[in-house]
Amino acid sequence: MKISEINGLSVKEIEERIDATQSELVRMELNHSISPLENPMKIRQTRRSIARLNTVLRQKQLTGK
Repeated sequence: MKISEINGLSVKEIEERIDATQSELVRMELNHSISPLENPMKIRQTRRSIARLNTVLRQKQLTGK
């Protein structure tokens, strides 16, 4: 997910997206520990997506939007 897409979301939508993405990350890590994923880079991409969401959320909280 790109920053421009995230900026268009409200704070509540971003928080929901963070929760969903974190649960997806936990599921992927569990599946990867049992049997290797086809694309293990997906785990890194998911972690970075969570970081982007948290960054934009914090920016919006500080600006009061």
